[in-house]
Amino acid sequence: FFGTFWLTFGGCGSAVLAAVFPGNLGIAFAGVSLAFGLTVLTMAYAVGHISGGHFNPAVSVGLATAGRFSWGELPGYVVSQVLGGLAGAVVLYAIVAGKADFAGVGGFASNGFGDLSPGKFGMGAAFITEVVMTAFFLLIILGSTAKRAPAGFAPIAIGLGLTLIHLIS
Repeated sequence: FFGTFWLTFGGCGSAVLAAVFPGNLGIAFAGVSLAFGLTVLTMAYAVGHISGGHFNPAVSVGLATAGRFSWGELPGYVVSQVLGGLAGAVVLYAIVAGKADFAGVGGFASNGFGDLSPGKFGMGAAFITEVVMTAFFLLIILGSTAKRAPAGFAPIAIGLGLTLIHLIS
């Protein structure tokens, strides 16, 4: 719950609250990418030893598929992840709604394909990007948490991997 809350609040919050300001004072795409990676890195160290450190359903399903996580525990994790993300979004909304010129949230840090893509990429490109980036993220997670991997460094590799994924995509 807390990892997903922080991922939603930190990553999406950076996009909603800090990405663009007049006079080029915002953090832009690179800053948002760092925010996503740093939220995972910090929460993996903070709660990874409690929850296993997977903060979204795609990662949980990938870990279960790889035999690193029990399929029986998956539904509880997914529910917790969805509730954490929802709670993070509610807090973020409460902050954004307090802005003097608040007129609704629009896409609220979401993007997609076509006109909803900053680069106007089509649905096929968005789908391929999602599949490839998720596969490599799981490769990073599985590799850095393997028994033969150096102990204690997985959150760094995973957080920087998510940063790289956001910089690419």
